[in-house]
Amino acid sequence: MSKDFNEKPTGYRVISLEQETPAQSKETDAEIIERLRERFDILDDMTRAVKKGAVRAMIVSGAPGVGKSFGVEKVLGKHDLMANIANDEKLKKYEIVKGAMSAIGLYSKLYEFSAEKNILVFDDCDSVLLDDLSLNILKAALDTSKKRTIHWNTDSRLLRSEGVPNSFEFKGGAIFITNINFQNIKSKKLQDHLQALESRCHYIDLTIHTEREKMLRIRQIVGDGMLAEYDFSDEEQAELVQFIDENKRRLRELSLRTVLKTADLMRSFPNDKWKRVAQISLMK
Repeated sequence: MSKDFNEKPTGYRVISLEQETPAQSKETDAEIIERLRERFDILDDMTRAVKKGAVRAMIVSGAPGVGKSFGVEKVLGKHDLMANIANDEKLKKYEIVKGAMSAIGLYSKLYEFSAEKNILVFDDCDSVLLDDLSLNILKAALDTSKKRTIHWNTDSRLLRSEGVPNSFEFKGGAIFITNINFQNIKSKKLQDHLQALESRCHYIDLTIHTEREKMLRIRQIVGDGMLAEYDFSDEEQAELVQFIDENKRRLRELSLRTVLKTADLMRSFPNDKWKRVAQISLMK
């Protein structure tokens, strides 16, 4: 099946949430870490439920670079390993779609993964969430009725050449991983469409929006062994995290990706030279 159905994504505006609410400001660091850990544990459980076919679809929302994709890919990758051991190709049917995708590309991809227990993971593929035609296709694919039939009512030479029918039943599942907070979309038209999609999916907000939450997530994941392969001493690891914390407002992105970039510099440059390189390459 050809994968060449991409086009530029539709523009949109997302409001960044950086200020703590009164409820958040009353939480202790330990309470926030426990809240975040519970959310990510639930994300793992829900991914397994989608793979089993018990849950039809879910939307995962959270700040960029906090590990949304990693958790989903880890669970599906583990399932893939079990499928290899069982030598069952039918169990291995999932794909992670990244980047822009047109409506006709979405229709074709849904057909390819339309069988039971197939999963499509849309990872930061926000064009499918912000385009009217794509949203209508998704609403049909994820409808709560017993039989979900999707139609493409416009003649398409491209679909014919790929052997894709102009209607089919979709029995698979879908996971949407996005940085968009649905509550902060300003367009009334898009709000209505996204609410219709949200009503068909389980919605998991990982609740990582403020600097404090992002920094605590970083401390949690580093403490859980994120940097184990670097063989840093406890003192070096603490120094790295402290460096991130002290410069969090100057960094181009406060995220786990930035932690890994900083760890690469710490391993590559002797003494404290890595800090100067990080200031130049990672900060505004």
